[in-house]
Amino acid sequence: MSEQDKLTLEQAVKKHADWRVRERAQTLLLLGQSLDCAEVARRQGLCVLTVRTTRRAWREEGLAGLADKSRCGAPPKLTELEVRRLVQWANDEALTAPALLARHQEAHGTEVHVNTLVTALKRRGLVWKRTRHSLKKDAIPCASSKPAETSKP
Repeated sequence: MSEQDKLTLEQAVKKHADWRVRERAQTLLLLGQSLDCAEVARRQGLCVLTVRTTRRAWREEGLAGLADKSRCGAPPKLTELEVRRLVQWANDEALTAPALLARHQEAHGTEVHVNTLVTALKRRGLVWKRTRHSLKKDAIPCASSKPAETSKP
């Protein structure tokens, strides 16, 4: 391992945002100290196979091999353009989620459930609060509700 690689890995251990990358960089630094996979796994509390996989990813892809790969799953229901448009509508005027969904469908957007729309907007920092349909008590009571003062002789 070159000195530049060591410096890069040390920086990743100290400053990378993802804890998994920091842990994998530490694994590689320990391997760079001529420790075998079993010893590194024991020190870090990992499986030997995990240490070997980390080493192989480093050899094949370098620093990019330390980050998690994208995982499979369903593609997003709303495109980025549709989410931006929904955020703009929500910021322009106060609309309920069903009203936003209706406007989205009028604009020939994809068919989604209202919960999908709400989840996408919550990820962008928008929140909805349930409207209270009850009357609150006044902070200052009316004069008629005060008990009459009695004077003692």
